[in-house]
Amino acid sequence: MTGRRALGRQFGWLWAAFVVSSYGTGLRFGAFPMIAVLVLHSGPTQVAALAAAGRAVGALVAVPLGPWVEFRRKRPVMVAMDLIRCAALLSVPAAFALGRLSFAQLLVVSVAVATADIAFRAASGAYLKGLVPPEDLLVANGRFESTTWTATVVGPPLGGAAIGMFGPMTTVVADAVSYLLSALGLRAIGGTEPRPARAGAARLRAGELLEGWRYVLAHATLRPLFFNAIVVNGLIMATEPLLAVLLLGPLGFAPWQYGLAFAAPCVGGLIGSRLAPRLVARFGQHKVMLSAGVLRACWPVGLAFVRPGVPGLVLIMVVQFGLVTCCGLFNPVLATYRLDHTPSDRVVRTLTAWSVSSSAAIAAMTAVWGLLAALTGPRTAIAVAGVLLLATPLLLPRREHAPLDTREQAASVT
Repeated sequence: MTGRRALGRQFGWLWAAFVVSSYGTGLRFGAFPMIAVLVLHSGPTQVAALAAAGRAVGALVAVPLGPWVEFRRKRPVMVAMDLIRCAALLSVPAAFALGRLSFAQLLVVSVAVATADIAFRAASGAYLKGLVPPEDLLVANGRFESTTWTATVVGPPLGGAAIGMFGPMTTVVADAVSYLLSALGLRAIGGTEPRPARAGAARLRAGELLEGWRYVLAHATLRPLFFNAIVVNGLIMATEPLLAVLLLGPLGFAPWQYGLAFAAPCVGGLIGSRLAPRLVARFGQHKVMLSAGVLRACWPVGLAFVRPGVPGLVLIMVVQFGLVTCCGLFNPVLATYRLDHTPSDRVVRTLTAWSVSSSAAIAAMTAVWGLLAALTGPRTAIAVAGVLLLATPLLLPRREHAPLDTREQAASVT
């Protein structure tokens, strides 16, 4: 299990499509809030609403997509989601050019992109399980994870430079084009994908909307991992706007320092994702997942002690590097474990339930921590989140309760 393992031409096209769309998203990072402030002259409340509403409403709209996607060919769904994201994003510069851009349109586009993101991730997880042999899933997920962190390092600084030179619409167009290129890459995979067999009624039943949650909550190991991931991601993401307020406001960090403080440590994500296959081969999947899950909870509380100047900048970078390295190690192992322990006919619904829950939790916690910061100050709110994160390892499973079903593993290959 090494990072150099060849996974075939079809996986190469899938990975290439992921690379181009990831870099496009990295370039567009922060573009919508910037458009809201600079073009539409929106206030802080509207900008916060834009960030939260896209996730929350997108998660709600995505709920029925899980059962719908489950029994359809996954690659055409992925192509369709790419084209939807491309069209939605292109509507923004088009409306701007016509002088018709509004805050309501930004909200609608945010919801459309968030919904398509959830559907795409669920379909791609199921497609990957059928494309790659089970023994290579961790290597494949590690490559996706390393791509995500590399795009996070490179994309936002380049996007910021492009916005500075050509305006905020530039990166929106670039991201839209990246989704078009991703769709073309997915089409280039070729081959035939069998239509999934559907047992029972041909029409979607209301009970199927909850099947993903039922499966996760009934699984002895996935259940604690599900709650741990939701709480950890929610607390980490809820503090991001507060850190921006604290660093760019009272502490007086320049925008380039703020960008450097969070972009440079993302190299740790690349390191963690590349180490994942080697560490799992040596210590086992569960032990690596448990260790990385415990370690990633220990870092964020340090952000409450940041001070102005170079020492504060160094502290942020050290904390972020430790956090991102642990996340880069934990995420691909979790993604692989989740695919290994989910039957093929439930993968999309399970991944959709996971993504919907995560998006909803992030939106809710962002709103709650914004209110907490208004009452106590951003530093106190960040400290509270850090202390709560220290307790999240209690949600991790202490032992492996559910051995891998080798029959399901064999079925996923055939």
